[in-house]
Amino acid sequence: MKAGVVHGKDDLRYEDLAMPEVKSKEVLIKVKYTGICGSDLPRVNEGACHFFPVVLGHEFSGTVEQIGENVTSLKVGDRVAGVPLVPCLECEDCLKGDYSLCKHYSFIGSRQNGCFAEYVVVPEKNAVKFDDEVTFEQGAFFEPATVALHGLQRVDYHGGKTVAVIGGGTIGMFVMQWAKIFGAKEVVVFDISDERLELAQKLGATGTINTMEPDFMEKAKALTKNKGYDYVFETAGSTITMKMSFDLAANKANVCFVGTPTKDLTFTVKEWENMNRKEFNLTGSWMSYSAPFPGQEWELVSHYFKTGLLQFDDSFVFKKMPLSQIANAFTLYKEPGLVKGKILIDSEK
Repeated sequence: MKAGVVHGKDDLRYEDLAMPEVKSKEVLIKVKYTGICGSDLPRVNEGACHFFPVVLGHEFSGTVEQIGENVTSLKVGDRVAGVPLVPCLECEDCLKGDYSLCKHYSFIGSRQNGCFAEYVVVPEKNAVKFDDEVTFEQGAFFEPATVALHGLQRVDYHGGKTVAVIGGGTIGMFVMQWAKIFGAKEVVVFDISDERLELAQKLGATGTINTMEPDFMEKAKALTKNKGYDYVFETAGSTITMKMSFDLAANKANVCFVGTPTKDLTFTVKEWENMNRKEFNLTGSWMSYSAPFPGQEWELVSHYFKTGLLQFDDSFVFKKMPLSQIANAFTLYKEPGLVKGKILIDSEK
């Protein structure tokens, strides 16, 4: 088969690779689309892979091509989305259902070969079926959509409250939609791009705030009659937005850091005292899994994509590129601000 194989920093080759062997309780998937994740960029552009050579790619959709022995939940021809985490299922965290915290896990597309290829083999439980009403493009977005939903589950989310979503990227758009689906009274999206804020309104946000405006915090608090927001989801992972979440939080609020930080973060005494005085709960969210594996996050994404309540906008996809041009796709990310949305790699072209 053909695959995009990373051999080192800036060394991504489109080449022949042996077809993976299908073992018991595994399935062979004919890959359709794979999204380039932000975590893939340093692995290619900075050589930050766990080992070389390796096939990256973990946000994918496709069809079941072959099933191994003892596979009971899937059949050839099923349309599936890939679940990248492969937990050990035996450690203390796994036995509690906290698969994201497994210390002995593997991960498709980083710790083992992934789906920037024509075919990939995964455990049976790592392929989630979806119906014909769900497109293969949507199937490649299951993983980011589940990451967004897991953030809500980390704070024991309840409807009827006010919600602030900081960051209007793909994860932020999904967080906003989940908050609406599960009954938010108000959902306000914060971003620096008017274009992203317009999309947020299109997808159902009740309010938007451009944080480049000098009086944005006054406007934001006015929307809650100066009480602040009951739930604050930070999805950008930047120092500014993480500190902003403390200011937006109401008394007894729930604040969840969904975005992955890339720089050291410190708080002044005054900033940190926000949490003491408001007594809000602060937590993080990591990946998107619950018991029974892979969890209701994955079931609900499949269901709500099918019903249309979880909306998929064409602007989520910046460009589709054939597998043969995968090296060029990664090069596009080297120009700051050029890629707006997800690049999908089409393994059938």
